[in-house]
Amino acid sequence: MPRVVVVSPPFASHATPLSVLATALAAEGADVFFACAPEFAGLARGDGVTFVPLTVTRNANTGVAEATRQPAEEAARLREFLEATRAGAVPTLLTQARHRRADMLADPEGVLNALRGLHERLRPHWYVTDQLGFAVTLALHCMGVPYATFCPGHPGYLPADPDAYFGVPYDWPASLRPSPADAGLLLGAARRNDTAFTEAFHDFATRHAPSAPAPGRAFALCSPHAVVHAYPEFSWLPAPPPGPVRLFADHLAAPPAPLDAAWSARLDALRRHARRIVLVAFGTFLSARHDVLRAVAEGVLGGLPDTAVIVAAGERAGALADLAGDRAVVVPSVPQQALLEHVDVMVHHGGGNSFTECLRAGVPALVLPFSSDQFAVARDAECAGTGVVADPNALSASAVPALLEALPGDARAHAAWFAARLRTRGPRWAAGELLRVMGERTGPAGRRGRASLPAE
Repeated sequence: MPRVVVVSPPFASHATPLSVLATALAAEGADVFFACAPEFAGLARGDGVTFVPLTVTRNANTGVAEATRQPAEEAARLREFLEATRAGAVPTLLTQARHRRADMLADPEGVLNALRGLHERLRPHWYVTDQLGFAVTLALHCMGVPYATFCPGHPGYLPADPDAYFGVPYDWPASLRPSPADAGLLLGAARRNDTAFTEAFHDFATRHAPSAPAPGRAFALCSPHAVVHAYPEFSWLPAPPPGPVRLFADHLAAPPAPLDAAWSARLDALRRHARRIVLVAFGTFLSARHDVLRAVAEGVLGGLPDTAVIVAAGERAGALADLAGDRAVVVPSVPQQALLEHVDVMVHHGGGNSFTECLRAGVPALVLPFSSDQFAVARDAECAGTGVVADPNALSASAVPALLEALPGDARAHAAWFAARLRTRGPRWAAGELLRVMGERTGPAGRRGRASLPAE
């Protein structure tokens, strides 16, 4: 059987779908090692999956970013990022562009050495690595070992053509489209990052693997064999460049576990006072924007008397505790996938996991994007007809009822159509296809032999 190492950065929103893919690969017959920071050992579940401790970046997010213990410098960058989200889309993306080198390529030599040691111990046939783990991708490229790329968010994370840049949405939702001046500032910052990262990749590869092919454009570096997208293959997305096989898995979510007794009781209590339930969750980072969480909850409670609300508030649950009542539940975290089987609408931040989980469950959404690829994801929600988009920083409680009522009448029908489609793919489909492609692309060694580590 093929031996595969799945390498994940220490971020819950990335490690969780990668662990689901690891479990699916094992179920399809592979011998799988899940390599991540020690805090994520619990994600290595199922027969055939073994956990290997491996830390590939200094910053981390074990579930709620504000609650994760990390170095002071990383915590300061998180605070700066969260503050930038209050200034709007372009200031946030500019802040992220400025942080990118420290966040994503902090210690490439250390990562290369760690992976070389891991490779000598385990001798896998090939690897799977997160596309945003740039140091890991660069190390695997220099090592000359076969690997597949996992793209955790919007497919635009991998630039599709020379005029596309990492950190610039392929398109914007109508309510957040920047001015030409702001768009120019963002494009300039992205181009500078593109040049700087590409030069850094080239210099690193020249020092550590002078006989290897040039890595080329840094943000476009990925497996020459296969890229797994935890995303649907929408017809309006820019066509990817030729090269690796693109596997659009639609989602990488494990089947939702049944709600426990406590959550079932909460839902029953809410249904006694409301006809509809809205789930509000902004992922593992942006629950810190409790001002927006409050605006949504107060808008539902004050303007939609037949509607209840469940709020995932992270570390800010205490600050929002006054909202709790007959029609409101406020908790630090929620079993999101399980709840999506029981709610009527979700309000989310445009994270790739939340978007695809809503599609999988057939739940329409109000999307309030703050950062990263969320603007591109929000645009796709508009194009798919499964949601409406608003600017979170311009949101008032009084506007929320109209936005929720503005969800197109056929939004649930569109979401249900996607739900039926997404159930034909998912983790097992992705694992089976990935094993097939990597076996075909890497030859007999990819299926039976051991990949050898070239001398430096």
